[in-house]
Amino acid sequence: MLFSSLVFLWYFLPITLLLYLFLPRKGKNVLLLVASLLFYAWGEPKYIFLMLFSITLNYLGGFWVNAAGERTRKLALAVIVLANLALLGYFKYYSFAGDTLAALFGRQVLPVRDIALPLGISFYTFQAMSYVIDLYRGKTQLQKSWFLMALYISFFPQLVAGPIVRYTEIEAQLQNRCVTVQDFSYGVKRFLYGMAKKVILANCFAARADEVFGLAPSAVSTPLAWLGALYYTLQIYYDFSGYSDMAIGLGAMFGFTFPENFHYPYLSHSVSEFWRRWHMSLSGWFKEYLYIPLGGNRKGKPRTLLNLFIVFLATGLWHGANWQFVAWGIWYAILLILERTLLEKPLRKAPAWFGWLYTMFFVVCGWVLFRAPGLRAGLQWLRTMWTPTAGSAAYPVIRYMDSRTMLLLIAGILLCGPVQAALPGLRQRLYDRTHVGSLQGAALLVLGFACTVLLVSGTYNPFIYFRF
Repeated sequence: MLFSSLVFLWYFLPITLLLYLFLPRKGKNVLLLVASLLFYAWGEPKYIFLMLFSITLNYLGGFWVNAAGERTRKLALAVIVLANLALLGYFKYYSFAGDTLAALFGRQVLPVRDIALPLGISFYTFQAMSYVIDLYRGKTQLQKSWFLMALYISFFPQLVAGPIVRYTEIEAQLQNRCVTVQDFSYGVKRFLYGMAKKVILANCFAARADEVFGLAPSAVSTPLAWLGALYYTLQIYYDFSGYSDMAIGLGAMFGFTFPENFHYPYLSHSVSEFWRRWHMSLSGWFKEYLYIPLGGNRKGKPRTLLNLFIVFLATGLWHGANWQFVAWGIWYAILLILERTLLEKPLRKAPAWFGWLYTMFFVVCGWVLFRAPGLRAGLQWLRTMWTPTAGSAAYPVIRYMDSRTMLLLIAGILLCGPVQAALPGLRQRLYDRTHVGSLQGAALLVLGFACTVLLVSGTYNPFIYFRF
């Protein structure tokens, strides 16, 4: 079930909110857990048992880690983490490993199995592991209630697409929270802004990007290749940041505060800065639970660069079991290593516009690797972008642009950061938790109505991160 689906907007959310409003305090968490399990089961009922198994595994694993002595605590943690990774690895990477081994050895090494990727498994697995690891580190207390552990891992606003919420960030909120009129208004505001990003902007860019990337790379001209890359660059930002805004808004409606996931990443002046602004909950997770345990930057520069490479290789693999995602992770690993070595001083001395241009060039090219229908196609697409190519006359650039798309393209470029940077007051009002003015309220009503009209009319409504 998508947040931007009519089933969610007209039935699931209103009913859940009304029941939550009138239920006593003890019944609110029961409602949220039941609603979350229903939300998950709506799309893939058979995999709800896998999620329940993951919840129970980490719940019991917490007891083991908490009770273990000094000599066995590390073993207990290792077993629980490996069990989580084994679940994720089997369902997400088994087929990829089988295909890779078959290509290497010229025969099928692993039995062929048709394994569907469970909804949101990458997100809820990382959330579950954060609880056990933080318990081992002494950063949190043992959660003795399976019920509250289940609510933490399965809570529907952030279940299938994040932000990745660490247990320590909402531990207290699981038992004690209240929803004020102010909090609820803020939640509605964030939800509607996020839905507008998704339905009005991202869906338009998605349709155009799919048209362009659906062509054979050999038929695409250099201008069309760049236009397709631009469409996808805007699509993935508005799609994912919009969904994160909706998740944060939903959390606020029920009294939860979730971490921000995006901070205008397309304003970055280096690739390092880009990753401090993009999908911040994932970047923070890898920093806390992989980069720092590997040694971070505490063991000399060569080890730091190796740690960066490992982290971004893992980041690529987290996004998908495919060589193009591995290449995408390596792409950023190389760029970040270069920024820590050869490019460190030149970027520091370069004017701001150059840093931004350099960053966006490589980010846009990276999205091509991410979006293309395979690694080979992605490399062909990059070659077309980098070397002047005429392409086929049957696919002129004008064919993939119309007045509506052009208007939204201009709006998309301006609203992904430039307008907010130029008008700090507007940016503050967008995220203000304490006040929704009459003008802003009117704008929200218009946006909500426009989104509803588009959804009712059957507008194209995919979601990129839905199956990660």
